[in-house]
Order: sequence, then C-alpha cells, then structure tokens
Amino acid sequence: MRQLIESVPNISEGRDQAVISELLASLERIPKVAVLDVHVDPDHHRSVFTIVGEPEAMGMALFGLVQQAQQLINISQHHGEHPRIGAVDVVPWIPLQGVTMDDCVRYANQLGARIGQELEIPVFLYEEAGKVRSREKLEMIRRGGLAALDGRMKTEHEWKPDYGPPTIHPTAGAIAVGSRFFLIAFNIVLQSDDLVLANNIAKTIRTSSGGLSAVKAIGVSLISRQLVQVSMNLTDYRETSMRLAYEAVNREARRFDVEILESEIVGLIPRAAWDEPLWQDLKLRSIQSDPIIESRLKQSSVS
Repeated sequence: MRQLIESVPNISEGRDQAVISELLASLERIPKVAVLDVHVDPDHHRSVFTIVGEPEAMGMALFGLVQQAQQLINISQHHGEHPRIGAVDVVPWIPLQGVTMDDCVRYANQLGARIGQELEIPVFLYEEAGKVRSREKLEMIRRGGLAALDGRMKTEHEWKPDYGPPTIHPTAGAIAVGSRFFLIAFNIVLQSDDLVLANNIAKTIRTSSGGLSAVKAIGVSLISRQLVQVSMNLTDYRETSMRLAYEAVNREARRFDVEILESEIVGLIPRAAWDEPLWQDLKLRSIQSDPIIESRLKQSSVS
C-alpha cells in the first residue's frame, strides 16, 4: 500500500493574496505532494492548507513552507482574531494510508529538528508527538499568545522548546509541530455581534468546561461582518459529530433568543463524518467542491 500522510498547516496570513499564492507555490512545486484545499479567512487573518503526499516529499514541502513563510510574514506585526504563535502556527502529521501514528511522531520530530536547527525557530511538539505532558495540548502552547509563550520560555524550565533556540524568532515567532487523529474544524456563525455570548456558548460546550466530549471551542468576532462565531475543533468526530456540536450551540443560543446564521467546515473531513442532510440541517455555507477528503484525494495527482 502506498504511504500517504495528510497535513493541515495553519498560516498566519489571510489577507495578502500575493503572500498566500507564494506559499502555495512552494508546496505545489514538490513532486508527490498535492494541495487538496485552501481555506482563507481575513477576519481570523489565517489560511489553512490541506495537503497530502508521501512522507519524504511531505517533509520537504512542509520545511519549504515554513522557510518561505519566515521570509514573507512578520508575526510581530500580525493582528487577527484567531490565537497563534508563529508565521506558520501549527503543522500536524496525520496518518492517512499505509502509515501509523508512530511513523507520524517520527516524521514530526524530524521536521521539528530541521526547523529548529536550520531556521532557528523554537519548535514545540504536541499531541501524540508531545514529550512534555503540560504542553501536549495545542491550546496550552498558545495560552496567552506569543508574548506569554516567550515569558514561559524565559522563566520556566519545562518550557524549553523541543527543538531550536530558547528564544522567540523575531519575525517567525514559534511553531507547534505534532501528530494527531483527524480533526474537524467547524465554525458556527450567530446572528449576533455579542462576543461575550459567543464565548459563553463556547465555554459551555467545550470539553474542558464539562461540555461535549472531544470539543475545543472559542468565541471569535467577525469584524468585517459585524457578527460573532463559535469556532470549534472536533478532535474526534466519533465522539462528538458536527451534528451534535451544532445542536449544542443552537440550544445555548436559543436560550438567549439568538439564531444561527450559518456554519462552515474549515478544510476537509473524512467520509465517515459526513451525510448529505448536513448541508441543510447545519445551515452549511455553500462551497464549490466536495468537502470529503477521500473524494479530493481520488481526484488528486497523488491518488
């Protein structure tokens, strides 16, 4: 069986199309790697690329992406609604075909070591690749933003990066590299501009507050639309599906006489997490192509 890995690097740029195009070009010129999806969000000031490929080629592509972003993005001048710690904020390795999670842990370490040594960006390993329990979760690495991470690196021994220097890179910041199961990024837009409400709903439904299983959630302002959003990561769709998450947000919103305007999927999802009625039942924002990763993969150059 051919070995294939998925990665969903998150880039701290969602407004300058020229920069986004250059970053995409750095991925597309690597053989045996395919870009399956690009999600650009100006309010989040963030782009999410979904790419698949063979392990060695993916290592080359992801390193090249981080290197290119280091030259094009200055994180010290970045302002967006989504939490982030670096020009390339996070790079997960996800086993797709003929590859184990242990393999992905090894690849994450290899990439992290190269980024730390050659680009001098501090690297924090997370999820299955994490080596320090207190920072295995991505939200703990991002806690308080880049300035807070810088402070922890300077004062707490356990926050020495896994690879790279113990100081924030002046333009690229830091980066989280890890390995994990499929994650569904799922956002629900409310017919409201009340960020306190969105944050309260997020707190109620997320796992860390005793809400739904395998759900991370925050409230986000969509300034360009004068609306708010409950932004979620469903870390295991087998435990909490998009439908269950939507119903929980809807139930909480209606307690305050607020309706859901729409929802959206960021990136792609496995076929096992999808059924056709979701388009209408979840008021999903229309997209031009199939959101199923298996379908996109079949149409790609690496299928």
